[in-house]
Amino acid sequence: MLATLPRSLGEELRPYVGHAAAAMIKQVQRSVSAYSLPLRGVFGRVLVVSCERAVQHYVDCIGDPDVPHDRWIEFYRLRGRTEFAEGRGLEPLHDSATVGARAAWRAMRPIVRGLRVGPDVIALAAESVFVYVDELCATTIEGYQEAEAKAAGAIPLRRRRLLELISQAPEGSACSIASLAKGAGWRVPETAAMVALQRTPGAPGFPAHLLDDTVLHDLDSTEPYLLTADPDTDLAPLKDGMDGWRAAVSPVVPLTDSPAALRTARRALLLTSEDAPGPIVWCRDHLATLWLLAEDFLGAELAKQSLDPFNSLSEKQQERLSETLLAWLETRGGAPDIAQRLGVHPQTVRNRLRQLEDLFGDRLKDADDRLGMQLALRAQRLMRALRPDEGEPGS
Repeated sequence: MLATLPRSLGEELRPYVGHAAAAMIKQVQRSVSAYSLPLRGVFGRVLVVSCERAVQHYVDCIGDPDVPHDRWIEFYRLRGRTEFAEGRGLEPLHDSATVGARAAWRAMRPIVRGLRVGPDVIALAAESVFVYVDELCATTIEGYQEAEAKAAGAIPLRRRRLLELISQAPEGSACSIASLAKGAGWRVPETAAMVALQRTPGAPGFPAHLLDDTVLHDLDSTEPYLLTADPDTDLAPLKDGMDGWRAAVSPVVPLTDSPAALRTARRALLLTSEDAPGPIVWCRDHLATLWLLAEDFLGAELAKQSLDPFNSLSEKQQERLSETLLAWLETRGGAPDIAQRLGVHPQTVRNRLRQLEDLFGDRLKDADDRLGMQLALRAQRLMRALRPDEGEPGS
């Protein structure tokens, strides 16, 4: 269409290329928020050069069907790739071209009219502007989609890196998280739950296809895990699809608490199927138990402090008296009740209770001491169940 216009029109408009380009830049920055940034750095150079080249090539093509387009095509494909790399979408790109075309024509129209050309030429010139812009947009979109296609394989990697950052040290990393999330196409939630996964030998691959796209996951590490902002909804499809897998779901916490939440979820995977039946363990249902298992060091120190009278006893004696002391602390019942609970004779219990009185004395009457003993004994019982070679009484 441009080639059918009088070549003289192009020659007359050539001195006004800079004027029209400046009008384009001003209006694009005013009307399209994505391009309202200061004209500095790569952003500024790309926007200015794009507008100048668009007008220059338009004028060059007026009345000349032999103008080469190769460099123009390559430049605007590069523009599309740049737009994708900087995280802008196609909508602002298209809007900027349309807004810019209108601004350029408004700047050129008085000049065209002043050349005393016929109304049919003015109408054709106006139409040609928008046909030209459509071609420009199509070329730019080709570059954009080309970059998008190449980056498609990078999105899962970006999401894994994002998950790794969140799960390791999110405090003070808000900007990095936001930047990675933008590149990964993921909206950052205020709160989330961490889900630790455990695969039994010979189990099939994890059914990740059942998860919503908002769920981040790393299934390739030695300790696979997920992040979900809505665990009840997002994990519901897994209920009957966890063949050979177990999952432990942390409480929903602020994103900055994700490292602690993941540690809690992984600790919950230590619970036996008797303690937490089913393929999905909800930490919210086992908070007291998980708290007792939170720190092996603290549990050991509490045992040293609260159960130190056991140090003089043999391993067997410690085991028998520990179970009796815990049963008494938990029930505060008499010898018959404790005997029934432990499956021994009531007289055996009476003998053990006398031994405990000799060992602990008045500490058995102190509420704080009793609480320390009970917590230490329960922690040891849990550790013995989870790690049979560790957590012996008094250790």
